[in-house]
Amino acid sequence: MIDPLTVAIGVGLVISLMFSELFGLAAGGMVVPGYVAVSLSSPLDVLLTLVVAFVTFAIVHTVSSIAIVYGRRRTVLTILVGYLLGAIARNLTSDWVMTTQAAPELTVIGFIIPGLIAIWMARQGVVETVSALITASVAIRLILILIGLEELQ
Repeated sequence: MIDPLTVAIGVGLVISLMFSELFGLAAGGMVVPGYVAVSLSSPLDVLLTLVVAFVTFAIVHTVSSIAIVYGRRRTVLTILVGYLLGAIARNLTSDWVMTTQAAPELTVIGFIIPGLIAIWMARQGVVETVSALITASVAIRLILILIGLEELQ
């Protein structure tokens, strides 16, 4: 059995390269659109991941106006803040789901995905990154549906 995530990441690499070459936009990193494409059936998870990425971007931007943060330090700081905020969001949402029986399960996609998205938000802009990410993810999901690895939900 072929794992849809593995194929989504591979297709995502190709789509990300095409976006970069054709439009000069990064879709939140090379592997991010594949992960988001597989999660498109849970739009609240995608939304929560984007919120965590934006908060990560805002925190790192604020810290970099106070301290000297650039290059590798900025990258590591962004991924670390995204990881920590994702862990906090996972704990808060799991507690909320436990107390509210009817609530849908809600989680952040991946562990470093919010940080990778935040890095590109800082490099090319929030609107550009989110637009490219959603467009690339939808294209990847469509390809997965066309080759029979995902179903319309």
